[in-house]
Amino acid sequence: MKMLGIILMIVGALILGYQGFTYVTHEPVADVGPVHVEAEKQKTVWIPPVVGGVAVVAGLILALSGRRVD
Repeated sequence: MKMLGIILMIVGALILGYQGFTYVTHEPVADVGPVHVEAEKQKTVWIPPVVGGVAVVAGLILALSGRRVD
């Protein structure tokens, strides 16, 4: 559980830092005979900062719950 908590904290911190990602798609515009025309479209996926915060807190709870108290 401790390792999963650490991974969740790292992923949450990355989400807080970047808050989304952008990718490019190639969409056909026209097909006229042997000529194929494509356009590049840039799309952005936005990830709310609250998702990163929840991931960090959940990771912290998992990492700390793995400790043994004798």
